[in-house]
Amino acid sequence: MSIHKILLVDDSRTELHHLSELLTKRGYSVRTASNGEEAMRRLSDEKPDLILMDVVMPGQNGFQLTRTITRDPRYADVPVIMCTSKNQETDRVWGMRQGAKDYVVKPVQADDLIAKIQQFG
Repeated sequence: MSIHKILLVDDSRTELHHLSELLTKRGYSVRTASNGEEAMRRLSDEKPDLILMDVVMPGQNGFQLTRTITRDPRYADVPVIMCTSKNQETDRVWGMRQGAKDYVVKPVQADDLIAKIQQFG
């Protein structure tokens, strides 16, 4: 499976814009959501090939949302990469335990992020 469609979930407009631009320039089709509720709506509209997930968001946080998505049989095959400013090893471990396939710390290095995305394609 190659990665074309990416769902970007982050409550920061600046971050959504920055990451969307970075990914679009590299040929990915990007849809965005600014919270868990919107992310679930986007998922049911069109299943992405990969999800980039922020952790700190109002309402449902990225850890909770990742657990919800990865345990849902409809979306269990969609890899989730946590993309967050939380840089502690315990955060990374917890994210992976929730079902994330990888973990990237902000500020994101473009080449590192693309390499991580490509490992799933």
